[in-house]
Amino acid sequence: HHSFILLHILSMNMETMKTFLLMCWCIYLPVTTAFNLLTFDVDGTLVRGLSNSESAHNRAFSMAVGQVLGDGTPVASLNEALKKHEYHGSTDGLILLRLARATLQIEPVTSAPKLPEMMQAMYDYISTLSDEEVGRNITPLPGVLSNMNQLSTMKDRVSCGLVTGNVEGIARRKMHAVGIYESGALAPPRADQLDRTWEGAEEIGFLGGFGSDYCSGDIDTVERNYLDRAEQIAIATNRFQGGLLSSSPQRKTLRRVVHIGDAPSDVLAAKAFSESELADTENFCVGMVAVATGSFSADELQELFGETKPGRWEPVVLEDGMGDPNFLEA
Repeated sequence: HHSFILLHILSMNMETMKTFLLMCWCIYLPVTTAFNLLTFDVDGTLVRGLSNSESAHNRAFSMAVGQVLGDGTPVASLNEALKKHEYHGSTDGLILLRLARATLQIEPVTSAPKLPEMMQAMYDYISTLSDEEVGRNITPLPGVLSNMNQLSTMKDRVSCGLVTGNVEGIARRKMHAVGIYESGALAPPRADQLDRTWEGAEEIGFLGGFGSDYCSGDIDTVERNYLDRAEQIAIATNRFQGGLLSSSPQRKTLRRVVHIGDAPSDVLAAKAFSESELADTENFCVGMVAVATGSFSADELQELFGETKPGRWEPVVLEDGMGDPNFLEA
């Protein structure tokens, strides 16, 4: 049987042979799927907080600093102790360090080594609350649930995760409490995310880069507000790529990473990431969808874009954020 096939191949003329070999090559060539990774900020992008001082998340800061560094009683709230620019668009780690300095006069050299303990204390407080209490005073912004539902049907080419300053366990509880997790849009967590247990939230995990993954500890350099977040974009991207390599034999490549956020730190973080060695080495495009649904106007966000570099850095701004009917085309 094999001899017959070989004789048949040898009897082909040159053009027929070329066609035959090309067909064989195409059959065995791995199919390549190009993916887009969307990374979402949380506060001001996916959800709106009705009152900072009344959210469970904000209470958790005061309780954690007081419990770990103080006498056990909560310190003053963020609104009372810090200026808005010191916490808005920042990361939970940097906020904890600023709050420790402002309320207890404890410097980062002392407080930074206690960050894992403080973050755990924040989550421990949140873990005692019901979904109703976690979700009180926060609500999904217009268009968020409908777009996330739509994205859940596009998993063959789009993956979604969070890039947020939130402690990971708190982000899980918030996404579950407001119904975003239930959309099914968020990709599952990667293996290294499972190394840390968020008790009570093990079954509602998802891909991302979080405040509990990285903190520089530098609260005196204003640029760290966005550079720490750029590190979180890189963490989410590395996790996503690790999942691509291990998920199936089909060849998959990352074509584009798009960050969606409402604060200057989101724009500047994505821009810094577009200039990073990772983006350069892996040769993907970094996009930014700046949404004017937080505390900053479209003009304020757009003026931070700098020069657009097609195929490398492609930012856009949407006045209505995810409520814009063209959000998914952005």
